[in-house]
Amino acid sequence: MDNLLVAVAGGDRSAFVELFEHFAPRVKSYLMRLGCDMSAAEEIGQEVMVTVWRRAETFDRRQASASTWMFTIARNKRIDAVRRERRPEFDPTDPAFMPEPEIGGDMAVQAKQETATVVEAIAELPEEQGYLLRMAYYDDKPHSVIAAETGLPLGTVKSRLRLALTKLRKIMKEHE
Repeated sequence: MDNLLVAVAGGDRSAFVELFEHFAPRVKSYLMRLGCDMSAAEEIGQEVMVTVWRRAETFDRRQASASTWMFTIARNKRIDAVRRERRPEFDPTDPAFMPEPEIGGDMAVQAKQETATVVEAIAELPEEQGYLLRMAYYDDKPHSVIAAETGLPLGTVKSRLRLALTKLRKIMKEHE
């Protein structure tokens, strides 16, 4: 079979026909053992044989036999097919890809008022608590980064943020 593959590398079509007739059913069977259904095994098997025809000149009988080389191509084509199957298709109707809805004038005014109320409520907190809240929620910093930047232990940062949120809720209720 190695000699056939070398002949195929030289462009011998009859050698390819003989190689195809010998290996195509074996490659298909191998792919089915790897978990392909019949139609996928046939499709991938065809891809393997086209690759063999196009890349026969890269075959090196010192590195592997013809069958090893071809079954390696089949295995790699199967892996590629599995990867393509697992890659999700782009769905343009996915809500994550939809633009944010336009905010009406009344909603914009309400959002602005709510923001002003929160800013005023944070200003009423002790300075350190307001600073920690701004770092956590406005700067979107993880608690570990806040701890590193302030020099406070992580547990202290978490407990002070929890205390600040409790006070903030109380202040917000008073403003209602």
